[in-house]
Amino acid sequence: MAGQDPLRINSHLELPSNELEFSTARSGGPGGQNVNKVASKVVLRFSIARSRVLGERRKSMLFSRLGARLTGSGEIVIHASTYREQARNLEDARERLAQMLREALKVPKARRKTKPTRGSVKRRINAKRQRGDQKKLRGRDPRED
Repeated sequence: MAGQDPLRINSHLELPSNELEFSTARSGGPGGQNVNKVASKVVLRFSIARSRVLGERRKSMLFSRLGARLTGSGEIVIHASTYREQARNLEDARERLAQMLREALKVPKARRKTKPTRGSVKRRINAKRQRGDQKKLRGRDPRED
């Protein structure tokens, strides 16, 4: 089955198949008699804490960014029951896990501080001055000046 292959996350990281644990169950929902006898739903588990291929830096990144998705023991659990075939559900669960880990391990782009240009500062100050002059004229008769 496809679950025996290592799972490629990116060009630097590949999870061996022995770190991924999957089980099957009967899917819920419509499907007639087939749904009662075929275990096509796949439950995929990956333990971040017990992983041997993830370094401490990657583990801490995953724990902080995926905290809400983790179980108490530090596992990611993915349920896949979109398809009627177990093999397709397993592949779907593996791809969703890979995508989740890819997103969580992405290093955010560093923000570079920028200054407003001299022209934009000048335009802003002039606009403020014009607005203030306009307000000064309110409530007075301009012929009194």
